[in-house]
Amino acid sequence: MATIHDKSAFSELLQSLQILLHEAHVTQVTAHWGETDSVQPYNKLYFITGGDGWLKIGSDTFYPKAGQLVLVPAHTQHSFSTVAGQQPYRKYYCHFNVMAGPFDLFQWIGVPLCIDAADYERTERQFADMVAYYHGGGIVGKIREKQTLLDIVATFLELVPLRVLQHRTEEMNRLGIIQQFVESRLGSGISIEQMAEAVHLHPNYFITYFKKHFGMPPLKYVNRKRTEHAKLLLTTTPLSIKEIADQTGFKETNHFTKFFRKETSYTPTDYRSAFAAAP
Repeated sequence: MATIHDKSAFSELLQSLQILLHEAHVTQVTAHWGETDSVQPYNKLYFITGGDGWLKIGSDTFYPKAGQLVLVPAHTQHSFSTVAGQQPYRKYYCHFNVMAGPFDLFQWIGVPLCIDAADYERTERQFADMVAYYHGGGIVGKIREKQTLLDIVATFLELVPLRVLQHRTEEMNRLGIIQQFVESRLGSGISIEQMAEAVHLHPNYFITYFKKHFGMPPLKYVNRKRTEHAKLLLTTTPLSIKEIADQTGFKETNHFTKFFRKETSYTPTDYRSAFAAAP
């Protein structure tokens, strides 16, 4: 079976890959383990080594068994619990983000959520190493924990059929168009209708689509990008506050100052004073 081990379609996407581990543990869960309709800004990855339980991820319900990997993608509603009368799970787990540009990788490609590990012993060793590095601390340990997590992610992706990636190619292109559209118009007005039209989607559907893939509503994303651009201009250029306001889509300096302070807790002038590089 062909897998996404064939990386040609990934090459451009993965140029900007960044991986961040939030936590990693091995645990025997209690009979009270469970949560309902949780949504988190990070991915969860479980490696089940024993016991029983269930997870509902989106609209799909899974009953993973020992030797299976389970992915809960970032920004996805999910619930989980033990099974009454059964031994609760023993599992390794980690919370992480793996970013390709502004997107989490698993929001880009939409992989299967529950999958058999090809090599149980190797997978358990990978998770055990990651947990040890995470709890060990130190500079070298932090480097190795990321290296090990990246290896785990690669192992997971090797198990995903290539057709899954091919099916997502059009969607990946569409997300790239949205990002480029916003970046190119930061100095002018950007409406939801304009963004939706750029990718030929109905505005009502576009809002749901955008939030699913970017983890936030469209206008919040635009505001974040304007804030990031303003920060860059304030700290790396001698442009006046009025000129920076113009380049980030604000016709009035006072409006820009209020917006920037709301987003960062600093006025533009104070931010420049605090963070601009010394000449």
